[in-house]
Amino acid sequence: MNRKFPAFIGFVLLTGCTLPVTTITPTPTVNVILSPSPTSTISSAVTPAPASITPIGFTPIPASPVTPSPGASSFCTDPQVTAVIDSLKSSMLKSNGVLLSSLVHPSRGMDVRYFRDGNVINYTPEQAKFLFETTFEADWGNAPGSGLPKKGAFHDVIVPELVRIFNQPYTLHCNDLKHGGATYELTWPYQGNYYSIHFTGTDEFGFLDWLTWVAGIESVNGKPYIHALMQFFWEP
Repeated sequence: MNRKFPAFIGFVLLTGCTLPVTTITPTPTVNVILSPSPTSTISSAVTPAPASITPIGFTPIPASPVTPSPGASSFCTDPQVTAVIDSLKSSMLKSNGVLLSSLVHPSRGMDVRYFRDGNVINYTPEQAKFLFETTFEADWGNAPGSGLPKKGAFHDVIVPELVRIFNQPYTLHCNDLKHGGATYELTWPYQGNYYSIHFTGTDEFGFLDWLTWVAGIESVNGKPYIHALMQFFWEP
């Protein structure tokens, strides 16, 4: 990594800029309290989580028969699951909304968090198709340390962080919240299986530039889908 550590911290704490791109609907809502939606929030949280912000005009998809979550051993050795992560990587590096859409859980959608204790934005498979194009600025919550609000489109806020980790020598850790040292306790607020996508950081920055994205994965009719994406990093 060729940039200095202060610049790295600034990147984490400061708000992103939104690029002018043609708006494509549908888009997620800004505030679930002001715009109640018929969709249900996930009730299987192990620890309390911020309320999901649900999409405008989101008609809940009838729940498909869900196969029981496989045990840790079978989940961790299932090549279909790692293939989903590989496809997520490809969708980010190639800005492929159709591919990303095919990975999103058909009935639960995909919860996305930029900050571990920030706002949760839920996207349906249909909305995921346009996440590399839409200019809708979501409110991702306040940055740790500075407390500054983080607002911006998915492709301006989430995509760069996923591209960054997928362009690094990352490792996969099944049902393990892998990290490089934190000032807080890492918790996964969902039941079920998940994979940590972990970058250890660099010696240049004392490995404080470590980064972990966690993908919650659940199978529907034997096919794994992503139902949650959540980021963890060093916080001051």
